[in-house]
Amino acid sequence: MIKKFIRKILGVKSARPSNEPIILGPKDHGIDPRMVSNNAVRVTSTLQEAGFEAFVVGGAVRDLLLGVKPKDFDIATNATPEQVKRLFRRAFIIGRRFQIVHVMFGQDLLEVTTFRGTTTDNAPKDEHGRVLRDNTFGSQAEDAERRDFTINAMYYNPATQEVLDYHGGTSDIKSKTLRIIGQPEARYREDPVRMLRVVRFAAKLKFSIERSTAEPIGVMAPLIDNVPAARVFDEMLKLLTSGQALACLQQLRKEGLHHGLLPMLDVVLEQPMGTKFVTLALDSTDKRVMAGKTVSPGFLFASLLWHQVLEKWQAYEAAGELPIPGLHLAADEVLDSQTEKLAIQRKIGSDMRDIWAMQPRFERRNGKNPYKLLEHPRFRAGYDFLLLRCASGEIDRELGDWWTAFYEGDESMRAELVTVASSGGKKKKPAPRRGARAAAQEDVPADAQTEADEGDESDDDEFLNPPSEGEAPARKRRRRPRRARRNGGGGNAPAGEA
Repeated sequence: MIKKFIRKILGVKSARPSNEPIILGPKDHGIDPRMVSNNAVRVTSTLQEAGFEAFVVGGAVRDLLLGVKPKDFDIATNATPEQVKRLFRRAFIIGRRFQIVHVMFGQDLLEVTTFRGTTTDNAPKDEHGRVLRDNTFGSQAEDAERRDFTINAMYYNPATQEVLDYHGGTSDIKSKTLRIIGQPEARYREDPVRMLRVVRFAAKLKFSIERSTAEPIGVMAPLIDNVPAARVFDEMLKLLTSGQALACLQQLRKEGLHHGLLPMLDVVLEQPMGTKFVTLALDSTDKRVMAGKTVSPGFLFASLLWHQVLEKWQAYEAAGELPIPGLHLAADEVLDSQTEKLAIQRKIGSDMRDIWAMQPRFERRNGKNPYKLLEHPRFRAGYDFLLLRCASGEIDRELGDWWTAFYEGDESMRAELVTVASSGGKKKKPAPRRGARAAAQEDVPADAQTEADEGDESDDDEFLNPPSEGEAPARKRRRRPRRARRNGGGGNAPAGEA
């Protein structure tokens, strides 16, 4: 009784026998079967018809219990990777640390894993305790014990619509609590990425982290340096595209995980300008995720690292480097330092460079420069980046407004905008028409203009009604002033002799 009371006060749950799951029926869990992917049902039914066990597992079950349509569906089975591969036409075995099978249906990818066995002492580990390879297979109960958090250790059978809960995940979902399975320090040593995952889930789901799960994170955070950079990058990308990117970064700082992972966070999030810029970028990303739109990793990381680039760019210019070469040097330096930590893919790094390199070009609005920039394949990303800089107060909003008008305008509007920009913001007067009639009317006073018009009408009358012989000189006398005016006042010839 005393131990039970202490556990209740401290919020520590008594361990449930790992081989005795709670079985919840449709009325108990409330999962809508229509939210389950048809391809997930197809994979589980194919495996079950072949005599194997097969369940939807992990985050998909968690989301279904929360009433959210899962983005991805993972399948767990007692079939080995080779047995799974033989059952599907487009199936590929991947993975070095633990083999899994990717089953493809068109563009839809489902991940099928074999039930993992409990860790043995023979599993290869590094000097810090991280498991390097672990292709040990086991039972469903052992697989549940190997899962990271209780809310991810549940299994759903589409055929029977039953949920199997081994570690109290359903109750933790109801209490909005994140709890690691097993001894936290040991689990974090096995895979330090779990520290990033707990932060992502806490921010995304708005769950609290159970105390014993959170306590070791600050001390064990340096273990992330031993994780392959590619895995860290993948986890950071999931974190930043979770729909709660800003909350995730704030949680990283709260748990002490940001040091060394994204060095710019230490500086940028403490500067008013940098904080506003990053906040706007992440808020825009979250809105796109929530709206079901795609997110460009290149744009996202270009936004996060921009102020680090900007600081180094200004330092190069202060040292006498020309602006454009200085920007490229700054970009190279930042990307090189970050690639060591995050293994930023070459394509993403190229997109980041393009976005940064376009920023000085937006300031050149004369001649053909705007038209050439508009044809750049990454123009839209660079333009959106420019608007972020304007919104954060880094540069004058007028530049962003000009490019918005140029981007959305027709050909005549674009030509007028370029003309105004080329003249320093002052609208030029239109060039005079150079036709014969326009030339004759240049610099003519209003009354003279009226006389010229009236003279045209009288000429027309005389053309229709030819004058008599005595009237001919009068016509000539009327035409001479018009020729004089046409010649700019007669030039060097005396009046009446032009």
